[in-house]
Amino acid sequence: MSDKKAQTRERILSAATSALLQHGPVGPSVGEVMSAAGLTVGGFYSHFESKDALMLEAFRQLLAKRREGLKRFDPKLSFAERRALTAQFYLSRKHRDSEEEGCPIPSSLNEVANLPEAFRQTLEEHVELMVAALAGRPEEIDTVLSDMALMIGGLALARALGDGDLSDRVLRAAKKAVI
Repeated sequence: MSDKKAQTRERILSAATSALLQHGPVGPSVGEVMSAAGLTVGGFYSHFESKDALMLEAFRQLLAKRREGLKRFDPKLSFAERRALTAQFYLSRKHRDSEEEGCPIPSSLNEVANLPEAFRQTLEEHVELMVAALAGRPEEIDTVLSDMALMIGGLALARALGDGDLSDRVLRAAKKAVI
């Protein structure tokens, strides 16, 4: 792949990432993504075979970035410390409001069941990898799954409420429940 083609592909993926975070994988059209990338629809199929293929790649990349962040944890941290740091980041205003680095799960969750199986498989793999990264012992697995459900739900509700006081209260309450 030429450098120019690779750069164009990255522009499309970047635009798809923003669209995915804001609207989920179904909402944005190819035209909207391409327009946001500063390109015409005509060139889309030379980079991706379908809209689903584009959104799946954006979904995978965003989830991988989320997991990559866990590698910054000091391996000597206790389970309680890992839980607290995860909640402090995930349930923060910065994460709620991020259009480039946020978690795609809250905006995608309702749609995953109606998308190609690869989306569900990607989500399942992500959850399993997150559990493996956060749970040091088998008896911690259910706690990690519970934390994930609470945090994803809390972030989804906070994003739906916007950036006002009630949204901030949801973030604080969910964080308090985890910590």
